[in-house]
Amino acid sequence: MDNKVKNSIYNSIISGSNKKLAILIDPGKQKDELLNVTIKMANQAKVDFILVGGSLVSEFVSDVVNIIKKSTDIPVILFPGNLMQLSGNADGILLLSLISGRNPDYLIGNHVLAAPYLKKCGLEIIPTGYILIDTQCTSSVEYISNTRPVPADKTELIVATAIAGELMGNKIIYLEAGSGSCQRIKRNIISEVKKNISVPLIVGGGIKTRNDIKDIFEAGADIIVVGSAIEENPAIIKSFAEVAWLF
Repeated sequence: MDNKVKNSIYNSIISGSNKKLAILIDPGKQKDELLNVTIKMANQAKVDFILVGGSLVSEFVSDVVNIIKKSTDIPVILFPGNLMQLSGNADGILLLSLISGRNPDYLIGNHVLAAPYLKKCGLEIIPTGYILIDTQCTSSVEYISNTRPVPADKTELIVATAIAGELMGNKIIYLEAGSGSCQRIKRNIISEVKKNISVPLIVGGGIKTRNDIKDIFEAGADIIVVGSAIEENPAIIKSFAEVAWLF
């Protein structure tokens, strides 16, 4: 595959100065009518990316990816929580390394098992340094990965982890509060990380309002990912996109 075509998703992320909005679809939570409504809202709002995956997804994601691909031209990117969440029918994959934890399975083990498939399937691979931040409630990511999040008051440690992730070759740094988090990542953490890295910054978890979107973009995030909020109310996608268009 031509490298220019292969890297089209990442090129769209780093080109231009516009902020980007992504929605996260958990195949275990969004099915049938809810899935169709979510895709419809995403099309109307012209979101930039659709991520597919989740910590507790125990079924293959290919069926959901196929449904999404038939209904939209928005790039579909895998956000895998385990090896069952792979599909060659998506457009790309965030190859996550949980660099905030010390569980070897989430740093390299699962990657080794998936590598032969990923090498052949034609997905655009985007190495991503994944940093879980403590928000005072146990997230699914923390429980499933058996890792401890970085304390929210240890800003220097969070920044150092992000720098290390970039130096190790990750093309994106992803700050995560966790699915259904009781609070989002604080503005000062986002701004300090952004000041110290040169790769794109994604922020997700605990994002519930238009003001959250505005504040996180102002703090320096390049991409915001929203999941739980749209499961409760898919129509909110348009409202969030309206804020993103301002940046």
